[in-house]
Amino acid sequence: MVLSLDLTKRYSVADYLAWLDDVRREFIDGFIHFMAEPTFEHADICWNIASNLKNTIKDKGCNWQVFCSPVDVCLPKNGETNEDKIFTVVQPDNFVVCDKSKRRNDKCYGVTDMIVEILSPTIKKKDLIIKHQLYEKVVVKEYWVANSKLKSMTVYFMQENGEYDESVDYASDETFPLTYSMDI
Repeated sequence: MVLSLDLTKRYSVADYLAWLDDVRREFIDGFIHFMAEPTFEHADICWNIASNLKNTIKDKGCNWQVFCSPVDVCLPKNGETNEDKIFTVVQPDNFVVCDKSKRRNDKCYGVTDMIVEILSPTIKKKDLIIKHQLYEKVVVKEYWVANSKLKSMTVYFMQENGEYDESVDYASDETFPLTYSMDI
């Protein structure tokens, strides 16, 4: 079934849940952003990151869970729980969430502790600008951006002032810390 959607209209999570199709899309402030189809390389990077994260955090004394896309992360404003009033849903490539109460109906409701996005050439601007601003605004403690072409990872850490730092770039063969998330 192919849906005909008005890309100028604002949609909610309730609208999204009513659509019975398999098109991958995200909503930022209610507006649809289509997602790139993952490639084998993208999937391989995603699973490698998830595996490394899982191994790194397994003994940290929290109910840590590492997830891979496609899992919806619903970001309500002001603790809203009504799906008609939630307008932001993203599907990060990887994310870590400590608070198990945020898991409902195979979705995460609320801010995750860490998010990783793997750059895709067709939607690079969304990850580098739009999602960066979104994740900073909702206070995701760590935001990682993997660049397969450069074989690097850019890591942003949330500062006490509610903004990301200038970022730190790591080569794919370097070890780098999970700074804030590990302190929960």
